[in-house]
Amino acid sequence: MRNAYWAYWLILLGIFIVVIMMLVQNLTTSSTQDYYLLKEITEASMVDSLDYSYYRKYGEIRINKEKFEESFIRRFAETASAATEYTISFYGVYEAPPKASVEIKSKSNTFTIAGDAEQFDMVERIDAIVEGATLSQMNAEEE
Repeated sequence: MRNAYWAYWLILLGIFIVVIMMLVQNLTTSSTQDYYLLKEITEASMVDSLDYSYYRKYGEIRINKEKFEESFIRRFAETASAATEYTISFYGVYEAPPKASVEIKSKSNTFTIAGDAEQFDMVERIDAIVEGATLSQMNAEEE
């Protein structure tokens, strides 16, 4: 009979470990997905917001701040999970030299474990800079 209790405890421990692994996997997967989503959308939005007329006229790379934020929000809304609540913050968006800092806070689902409700919030931040040769640098290389 004593061996049967050990078998029950072993099965219960296995079920407990599987539940914990599923919770951790859900949290880490969403964090990784949010990071790569933030990275790719920031890069694409910066390319979309490049001011080509300013570059042709002055030979310097510049982005349009409003166009960057609009493109970022549109792209993020198209691809983000509908089950998660997100808060987007823009810090230090400079037009020239082109730099943007973006932060996304996501509120994940609430997990109830042994009567205690736990909620995990993820914060992802990224700084992006557009680099490229200016016309004055290209002319200096030609000479």
